[in-house]
Amino acid sequence: MTKPALILYLAAPRGFCAGVDRAIKIVEMAIEKWGAPVYVRHEIVHNKFVVDGLRDKGAVFVEELADCPDDRPVIFSAHGVPKSVPAAASLRQMIYVDATCPLVSKVHIEAQRHAAAGLQMIMIGHKGHPETIGTMGQLAEGEVLLVETVEDVATVAVRDPNQLAFVTQTTLSVDDTRGIVAALHARFPAIIGPHKEDICYATTNRQEAVKTVAPKSDALLVVGAPNSSNSRRLVEVGAKAGCKYSQLVQRAENIDWRALNGIRSIAITAGASAPELLVDEVIDAFRSRYDVTVEVVETAIEDIEFKVPRVLRQPA
Repeated sequence: MTKPALILYLAAPRGFCAGVDRAIKIVEMAIEKWGAPVYVRHEIVHNKFVVDGLRDKGAVFVEELADCPDDRPVIFSAHGVPKSVPAAASLRQMIYVDATCPLVSKVHIEAQRHAAAGLQMIMIGHKGHPETIGTMGQLAEGEVLLVETVEDVATVAVRDPNQLAFVTQTTLSVDDTRGIVAALHARFPAIIGPHKEDICYATTNRQEAVKTVAPKSDALLVVGAPNSSNSRRLVEVGAKAGCKYSQLVQRAENIDWRALNGIRSIAITAGASAPELLVDEVIDAFRSRYDVTVEVVETAIEDIEFKVPRVLRQPA
C-alpha cells in the first residue's frame, strides 16, 4: 500500500541550548567525580527523558535541600535558586555545585545591581516557575513584584513609580513580553529595563524558527515536556503564527494520529530541554506512516558554549 506524501519542515535551531547542555554535563561530571548518589535539587532541566537517564546513572532528584544528606554533593538546577538555598548549603558545610544557566545568573546580577541603586524590581514571568522563584529570591521579600500579563501591569502596586526597574524570565514569548514591556513603560515612564533583552538567545531563536515554519504547515509538533516553559511558548507561537494544529508531545507515543489525518505538511521543533534523540523518534514515527520529505528550515546558527564550574574541572 502506497504511503501518503508528507513534507516535514524541521525547524532549526531546536532542542538543547548551551545552558541545558552545561547543566546535564554538570550532573554527569559530578557523578564521575564523587560517585553515586549525587543529589539534584529540582529537575536539572524540564524533561522526563533526561531526568530518568541521569537517575539511572546515580542522580537523586529532590524538591528541597532538606531532603539531601549533609555528606553527599548537591546540584542546583539550571533554572536557578533563591539566595537562601546556597546559604543553607554552606551552613550545613555541604558540597554544592550551581548549575544555574549563565543567562539566568545574568538576570540575578541585574536585579541585585538595581536593588543596590535603591530601585524596586518588577519581574515579568510565570508565577510558581522555578526560574521566577529563583530570581525573585535574590532580593528581600517585597523588593520584586511579579507581573504575568498586561492586565497585571495596570494593578501592580509599587513603592515609588520613579524608582523602578524590570527584568524578565528568560523563557517567555518574545511577542507577549514586548506587549507587557510597552505597558510598563506607558504606566511607569521612568522604569529602567535591561541593557540587553533578558529573554535568552535560544528561546528567541527557536521562536523565530517556528514563526517561519508554522504558516506553511498543516500542523506543528513541539517535542518537549508539559512543565517546560520554553516548549509551551513554542506551541503558542506556532498557533499565533497561523498553524491550525499546534501541539506539545513528550514522545512519539504521544502523537494524536487522528488529529493529523489528511495533513500534507507538518513542522517539527523541540524545546531547549528536549534531546535530539526524541526528535528523531518522532520523525521515524512519521516515516512509518508517510512518504516523508524532510526540509530543514534554519533561521539561525548557534555556537555558544558555557564552561562547567571549576570545581568539576579539578581532580577529586
